[in-house]
Amino acid sequence: MSKDHHGLAIEIRRESSVTAGGGPATRAGEGDPATSATEGRLIGEIDLRNSPRLRAALLEIATGKPRRVILDLSSVSYVDSSGIGTIVEFKRRVDPTGEVLVLVGLQARVRGVLEITRLDHFFRIMDTVELAREA
Repeated sequence: MSKDHHGLAIEIRRESSVTAGGGPATRAGEGDPATSATEGRLIGEIDLRNSPRLRAALLEIATGKPRRVILDLSSVSYVDSSGIGTIVEFKRRVDPTGEVLVLVGLQARVRGVLEITRLDHFFRIMDTVELAREA
């Protein structure tokens, strides 16, 4: 996990391959990247100061072409427009390739931002990582 001095920690973990039902098929790091999942856990605040680092981490994920990307935002207490823009950009990048982005565990403040901007209809949102893995 890496954390900058501006209050955002980013933890990225390549997951095992997934079966059609979403369950694990092999150990982490094995299997076809086209059927794999990657999980990202973000901790802290996403704002103008650290969204470039988040963007770089998300672009690195996209190069691996996982079938599913699960972003756990349960420990994100704040996100500003630059953070939202970074996540929207990532979704627009992966959608044409058939990759699925799932946002997980949104705190009320973060969910409120997505609802006000109507992005709660744009993103796939689930309550837990476990549900996102099974979807």
